[in-house]
Amino acid sequence: MWVLTRRKFMILSGMGLFPFLFQPNHFAYPQNRKEEKMSYTAKDYTKLLGMEGFSETLLRNHFTLYQGYVTNTNKLIESLHQMVKEGKMATPEFSELKRRWGWEFNGMRLHEYYFENLGGKEGLEKEGRLFKKISEDFGTYENWEKEFRAVGAMRGIGWAILYQDPWGGQLFNCWINEHDTGHPSGGLPILVLDVFEHAFMIDYGLKRADYIEAFFKNINWKEVEKRLKSF
Repeated sequence: MWVLTRRKFMILSGMGLFPFLFQPNHFAYPQNRKEEKMSYTAKDYTKLLGMEGFSETLLRNHFTLYQGYVTNTNKLIESLHQMVKEGKMATPEFSELKRRWGWEFNGMRLHEYYFENLGGKEGLEKEGRLFKKISEDFGTYENWEKEFRAVGAMRGIGWAILYQDPWGGQLFNCWINEHDTGHPSGGLPILVLDVFEHAFMIDYGLKRADYIEAFFKNINWKEVEKRLKSF
């Protein structure tokens, strides 16, 4: 019996284009299954093609990688449900799959935040709520942008995320290592920047700062501002 271990999941996810991961029937369950409510379907972000500073090859590869996270999240849900039915919760396999679920789910969801806060052509409205909130919490908008860019330029793979504290409303720039470590508890992602190599190296090589510059030119600030909560 083939066991889907943590190591095998890492390998399959990293390959990205491994055909087994991307069969259409893995994106949604049949209508007559109870698990259908807990399944996820990959969203279509092809509207971003043609975006300045992002080649079609880069974006299509990134979309395929994202689809892999959707696939793996659904497969894990199904596998874990089956193991519960079979009473296998005390097995090492169940433990590893349960740990892995957060990594795959966050990989899926963070990519959705990232793609959805791209595609904009206008700057942040200076009279809007977000600009005022950023200026209030960081002193000036310029202070915030310098810090956010610096977080994105940090050595290592991960994410730079502007988070909002859901209790007090305070904004924070955070570094998220991998997908599932470093998130502030309950934090609301406001702006998400992917700084894994797959997000920029095809176009920019090691010039991450140039990629971050292209990212800022394409932020969909209207979408980002919608994420901000009032307190």
